[in-house]
Amino acid sequence: MKSRPNSQSAGNKNDAGKRMPPQKDLIGRRTFITSSLATLALLPACSSNSTYSFVSSPEKLARFKQDRFCISFWVGPPADAQMGKHYAQLAAANFTVVMGGFGADTPETDRRQQLDLCGKYGLKALVYLSGYEAGAIHGPADNGQIKQADKFPNHPACWGYMLHDEPSALLFPNLRYMVNYLRRARPGKLGYINLFPNYASAAQLGARSYEEYVSRFVREVNPDVLCMDYYPMMEPHANSQDGYCANLAVLRTYALQRSIPFWNYFNAMPFGGHSDPTEAQMRWQINTSLAYGAKGVLYFCYWTPGGFRHGGALISAAGRPTRHYDQARRINAKLKNLGPTLMQLTSEAVHRIPRGANPATALKGSPLKSITPGDYLIGVYKHTDGRAAVLLNNYSWAYAAWPTVEFAANLKNIVEVDPDTGREIPVADASPNMPGLQISLGAAEGRLFLIPQSSQ
Repeated sequence: MKSRPNSQSAGNKNDAGKRMPPQKDLIGRRTFITSSLATLALLPACSSNSTYSFVSSPEKLARFKQDRFCISFWVGPPADAQMGKHYAQLAAANFTVVMGGFGADTPETDRRQQLDLCGKYGLKALVYLSGYEAGAIHGPADNGQIKQADKFPNHPACWGYMLHDEPSALLFPNLRYMVNYLRRARPGKLGYINLFPNYASAAQLGARSYEEYVSRFVREVNPDVLCMDYYPMMEPHANSQDGYCANLAVLRTYALQRSIPFWNYFNAMPFGGHSDPTEAQMRWQINTSLAYGAKGVLYFCYWTPGGFRHGGALISAAGRPTRHYDQARRINAKLKNLGPTLMQLTSEAVHRIPRGANPATALKGSPLKSITPGDYLIGVYKHTDGRAAVLLNNYSWAYAAWPTVEFAANLKNIVEVDPDTGREIPVADASPNMPGLQISLGAAEGRLFLIPQSSQ
């Protein structure tokens, strides 16, 4: 289950006085998360006398390598008679990865059909594994069992396996064991674990602070991907956009330290104290994640979970596309086109320029030399080919922006990555009769530019 962000309504308060989510789960976790892994926490890790050492020498085990930008979701379509239609609909909305563990969690034939459909439509899947816990607990004794194709799929469309959602740090030693067991049994597949957000309580985290929680996770579990969920409030009376950025900053720091990608869930539906997000608000969440260097974004949710009395996710509980489906299809199309370039970028800096701030102070030494005052979030990166890259985001999801910008390079040598094609194109001046380069930015829009190494 994905935990809930701070709300003005129900919930408990942590030691800092922040409003925390209600204890009652909005969406129940999978049985394997709430029961088996709680038991697993009480069991000893793999013995040093085991035939295979799954906990030690992780550098010798094959690692997952992300080969595409991840566009995924929480709560997928059901495994019913319309399963083929559901997956064609997913592909048409430009998703790249299917998060298993929902409709296709059982029986095994549903999981195989899920993978076949992912293969058909060019999608990858992170598969839910019933029975994986036994292999993770008993190690080599269950090696033969977990390698059975119906329990441990090795399908070309299988990117990896869902291991746990929002673990306490108390589970980290056992999750390390599970991840290394998986690396031995299925080299190159991802052992996927999603972390709590920074508004979780110390009791939920099992750590004194969020920074400690994430640092222990990367050190003790040694993951191939970092991921968390944060659903910002985006209303005048309740706004947590700064908290969203702060959480992304923590993941960015540790992802860079470990040279691994990070992903995050964002909000795409009304629930609790959250209003129904507009298309610009969904775009804001995604482009903000990109500014911090994310290599994956995941919608909460795709299919509307049961029990919701109003609104809906991308697909209603009855199986009908909502307005969010077409919004996501448009956003994802551009994101998918930018994906190959985004996968070649390493974050070097993030500059927040709020209204009233002096842009020159924030941009000192940046490949973006100057910008007229406004409300911006700017990501700076290094491309694998040596070029610099700049993602210029309009931080406002309510208003357009029309800044005058100056790059620290000759404009004729700078290109923009076209979100409609993914190709590099010359930078176009939105108002050629005005002095300087004018860049048009819609509400929460981001534009990606590539700048040569030389400043000439």
